[in-house]
Amino acid sequence: MSKYRKALPQLGGTLFLSDGGLETTLIFHNGIELPHFAAFDLLRTRAGRETLRSYYIPYIEMARENGMGFILDGPTWRANPDWGAKLGYSKEALAAANRDGVELLEELRAAYEAPGLPMVVSAAVGPRGDGYVPGELMSIGEAEAYHAEQIGVFADSGADMVGAYTLTNVEEAIGIARAAAAARIPVAISFTLETDGALPTGQSLKSAIETVDAETGASPAYYMINCAHPTHIGHAFAKGGAWLNRLKGLRANASRRSHVELNEAPDLDAGNPAELGAEYAGIIRRFPLITILGGCCGTDTRHVACIGAACREAA
Repeated sequence: MSKYRKALPQLGGTLFLSDGGLETTLIFHNGIELPHFAAFDLLRTRAGRETLRSYYIPYIEMARENGMGFILDGPTWRANPDWGAKLGYSKEALAAANRDGVELLEELRAAYEAPGLPMVVSAAVGPRGDGYVPGELMSIGEAEAYHAEQIGVFADSGADMVGAYTLTNVEEAIGIARAAAAARIPVAISFTLETDGALPTGQSLKSAIETVDAETGASPAYYMINCAHPTHIGHAFAKGGAWLNRLKGLRANASRRSHVELNEAPDLDAGNPAELGAEYAGIIRRFPLITILGGCCGTDTRHVACIGAACREAA
């Protein structure tokens, strides 16, 4: 049974941490091969599950040390039909993997949640295509139908919510939001931004959030930004507006590189963790409604430790 589905504690105004870049950490630091960037494939084996469990624990301890809550974002970002098929998963096996992903998070919560450390189980959903490039866009109806299967599995699990990450376009975001509303599970919509602070489609973040809210009756629980460096997202905030009240979270890249540069780079640009933490602190001073803090591509425990410490002081 879900613990927080009816009242997400991260909406209460206190700071919550999350983890860093799961896939980039596993590949570049742990030396694990992830076909199609699919961390959920590790759930196949006991050793893989232990690798994932060990990955989350240091981040949970950081939340405890900083007096913050923690968002347990699962390893199921790639566990949707097209990516699952590329990895040889049947429909039934893919559903089982999504359930296993939630169960892993529930086990972690049972072991580590404590007074002052609320832990939210967030089942991760990713785009049908690439998280950097819009590619061939689905209609809203196609997106809703495509994502409904995975979201339905999560709605029947112990997940408190769905976290939809690296979305590049509003049609897919609206479809996901509608699928989650139909399944009666809260959803957070997180957009990928380019170096100019706009979505990969060229649409402004302001317009994207306002459009999704208009087309869904403002059904998403909140919005986030991911897969962009803090120096890129400042452009999105330039004109201000009421839409910023819907923005609650940030999961930034470690690198200042563009998505094209990151795709072509043979190395991992880890940036400067202390500098990244200071940039996060500057953002939450300006926008105190942003209370959910984690990392994306290239970030690891070093970055999130700096983010947590800097933002604790800023708050």
